Amino acid sequence: MKQVILTQQEIEHKTKRIAYQIYETFVDENEIVIAGIANNGYIFAQKLASELQNISDLKVTLCEVKLNKENPLSKVETSLPASEYTNKALILADDVLNSGTTLIYGVKHFLEVPLKKFKTAVLVDRNHKQYPVKADFKGLSLSTSLKEHIKVVFSDEETHAYLI
Repeated sequence: MKQVILTQQEIEHKTKRIAYQIYETFVDENEIVIAGIANNGYIFAQKLASELQNISDLKVTLCEVKLNKENPLSKVETSLPASEYTNKALILADDVLNSGTTLIYGVKHFLEVPLKKFKTAVLVDRNHKQYPVKADFKGLSLSTSLKEHIKVVFSDEETHAYLI
């Protein structure tokens, strides 16, 4: 049985609020890079970038991060070369912070180059972390059982997050 926890309108409101929080944090920067973890994390990053461009004059560069969620120690690939985000402000975005595995290995990858500022953003934080990683910006914080899962759907027909 699936229970909707965020409707399309709620996702839009939370994305806009996070964009304002990001702008407040990075107001002294001219440019930021938003790196989204492949698939839903990248879609969330695109939505954040769009909102930031609506509310600020920051130059926003998008980067897609591909990592193997089953084997996070394998090579992490980004759509931008490291030189494009070195010494810049960067936000790593994902749709759901589950155990923290994906986010912490994404963070590890970006720590291999010098950055001005580094923050994380998630749409839903499940509060079941196995690693000491936190989301600096989050849309919804939700305590669930380990047997429950959160799925975020971003499509032309529907956009929502639900608990199963």
